[in-house]
Amino acid sequence: MAGNNMISKESLIIFLKGLFMGVADIIPGISGGTIALITGIYERLVHSISKIDFKFVAYLLKGDFGEAKENISKIDFKLFIPLVSGIGLAMLFMSNIIHFLLKNATALTYAFFFGLIVASAVLLYKKEHFMSFKNILFSITGFIFAFLFTGAGALQIGHSLPVLFISGALAICAMILPGISGAFILLLLNQYEHMLFVLKNLQFLEIFTFCFGGFAGILCFSRVLDYALRKYEAAIMSFLIGLMLGVLRLPYQNIVSTMDSFLPVLISAMLGFFIVFVPEKKFRKPAKTPDMSKQAPVDT
Repeated sequence: MAGNNMISKESLIIFLKGLFMGVADIIPGISGGTIALITGIYERLVHSISKIDFKFVAYLLKGDFGEAKENISKIDFKLFIPLVSGIGLAMLFMSNIIHFLLKNATALTYAFFFGLIVASAVLLYKKEHFMSFKNILFSITGFIFAFLFTGAGALQIGHSLPVLFISGALAICAMILPGISGAFILLLLNQYEHMLFVLKNLQFLEIFTFCFGGFAGILCFSRVLDYALRKYEAAIMSFLIGLMLGVLRLPYQNIVSTMDSFLPVLISAMLGFFIVFVPEKKFRKPAKTPDMSKQAPVDT
């Protein structure tokens, strides 16, 4: 009985951590992985994902259920079930709130996102210290790319199922990069508001397609990105910092076109900045960063 209570308590704690991660994942500029690091679950999550052997799918297709069962038994379901449940519930709940805010307080909401993204870029720069001529060039390249990519009429890729599949794969790849949120990538791809609408209205075909894209992204690209980060970390992170600053064009355009008063917009932006900057600064020192050379990183 005591053991069951302990398991229930542990599951509840993991579920609550999943809720916080889900809230972070749906807001551009806040990284769910950062929340995982702060709440002390990051290393276990990274280790558990790295231990997943997707060969069980092949075993099932071959009818070798013994080998499949052995592979499946190694998956940390005690972590994944409550964590994913918490993340999913938070994202469904927050999608309704953010969709409402984008519709009824557009300027203030995008100003909040603006502050979040600026704070994330600043923290990423302070953490990495990649100040060299070559890395500045990578940052400028990232800025120009994102600035043009998010320009008016520059992105007309629609919201078809193949686009949602690719968006899911790219978003999950962003989540395994330090300091980058999947919602930020969706904002860059002009899929953010659409996915909020999809979640709000429980359009299961679109949700399944997006999630399947995310699964494919983890399966195909996580180790590739891990290798690239270890080999070309400075260049990649410099490019990402520029990307984050360049994408600010999108919230800026929405702020300017819907703003009634400057002061509330400024306050909202400052609130977004400090919500990311202050807690991250507080928790950065005590948090123990896992050895990324030995484990495949992930940002949920």
